[in-house]
Amino acid sequence: MRVLLTGAGGMLGSSIAENWRSRRSGDELVTLGRREVDLRDSTATLDAIREIDPDLVIHSAAFVGGIGDKIARPLPYLLDNLGIDRSVIGASVEIDVPNFLYVASAAAYPADAANPIAESQLFGGSLESANEGYGLAKLTGLTAVRYAAQQTGHAYRSILPSNLYGPKDTFSPERAHLIASTIRKTHEAKASGVENVEVWGDGTARREFTYAPDLADWLVDEIDQLSTWPATMNVGAGSDHSIREFYELAAEIVGFDGSLRFDPTKPSGVPQRLIDSSLAREHGWHPQTTMLDGMRACYDSYLRQIVNGELR
Repeated sequence: MRVLLTGAGGMLGSSIAENWRSRRSGDELVTLGRREVDLRDSTATLDAIREIDPDLVIHSAAFVGGIGDKIARPLPYLLDNLGIDRSVIGASVEIDVPNFLYVASAAAYPADAANPIAESQLFGGSLESANEGYGLAKLTGLTAVRYAAQQTGHAYRSILPSNLYGPKDTFSPERAHLIASTIRKTHEAKASGVENVEVWGDGTARREFTYAPDLADWLVDEIDQLSTWPATMNVGAGSDHSIREFYELAAEIVGFDGSLRFDPTKPSGVPQRLIDSSLAREHGWHPQTTMLDGMRACYDSYLRQIVNGELR
């Protein structure tokens, strides 16, 4: 089987690629990213996918970032993601790719969705304001994949992971997600001797984070059953933690013994976001990594990036 993976340089994509090559050596895995083609360019993307002629496309490429950047620069989170998805989904339909998996996001759910959030709550209300552009793009992508399945009769499916974290996370201040931010901020505070770390919000908002390598493991194991999956399916760790708890875990791992300084004037998003992954569990989803172990792996990766001069 020839498999095309977009976003192989990202946190989830890199884990998928590593697992696929080590455990499915009989397949041909081809990656397509910014080095090969600008996925926002629909003509170039169509030419590239036509040349690859895959049996399966796993589309994990996306323009992502942290809450601060999404608030400051909402436009690329909408337009860039719309362009990427239009190119990849459209090209896959045009050349009649028989199997397609779209990696969406729980950001597509309404801000006031009842927790744990079931797939039936999609399109049920307004999106979280800080995530609106990204969420709208993912809703459009989900709809396009559903239309593609109806139009072609092929196995075109979508998964909606919770927030992800992992060793290949982005630690830059402008683009980092919550887990990466907690690690970087507590590390820098310890290194500089600062007595406290600023935290946006009051620390009570709760978030679910799933370890990206766990998700990659499951995808590599279960992707052959793609045609049996529902049109959309949540994939999350199954438990959530408060923002305060994430920072306390980071402080423990880093060895920072200072205090946390909460700023309730800064946005922290919806009070809770925990998705219902019961459908995925019926399809073999059983994540194994604890938050403490996963965050330790992230910190190790962060330290390696410092040593290698890879941090921006």
